[in-house]
Amino acid sequence: MTDPLFWLVLSLLFVTASLTIVLAVAIPTLRELARAARSAEKLFDTLRREFPPTLEAIRLTGLEISDLTDDVSEGVQSAGNVVKQVDQSLSNVRNQAQKVQSGTRSVVVGVKAAWKAFMRSQKPPSNRRPPDRLPPARPDLELGTGLPTSVEQRLGDRQPLPEEMPPPQNSFISTQDGLEHVTDNAAHER
Repeated sequence: MTDPLFWLVLSLLFVTASLTIVLAVAIPTLRELARAARSAEKLFDTLRREFPPTLEAIRLTGLEISDLTDDVSEGVQSAGNVVKQVDQSLSNVRNQAQKVQSGTRSVVVGVKAAWKAFMRSQKPPSNRRPPDRLPPARPDLELGTGLPTSVEQRLGDRQPLPEEMPPPQNSFISTQDGLEHVTDNAAHER
């Protein structure tokens, strides 16, 4: 066994057996690799055909989203303007309601005062307060005016009191038949 030729032949035999086993295992592996390569080629072809339209659709979708964003922001601004207008309208309505309310109060107070004055004028004179129960005189009142001097000074350009006013143009005079309507002072002098 010390023959080198024996060892050489034995080594070549092992190498040949190893190569045969490797080739027997490698052939199915290479076939699978070829199938995988064909599948990859088909995938790349599909991607080459489908990817550009998909990218274009994605780009268009992005543009549509930006347009929708602009529309939404315009809608929000429009809604803000409408809210401001409604707020101003409510403020105006509130102010007008307050004016109407104060005007209504003034009318109601005026009607009440007129009714009281009317009712006082309808009462017979016997219901008035007797002279012995009049309030005490005040020293700050001027005689004949019935107003304190400071008030009369403030009124300066006051309107004449009813007893200071001239008689009305239209008046009634008493006749034997009843009341006769006189339309001017000349007829009143008849």
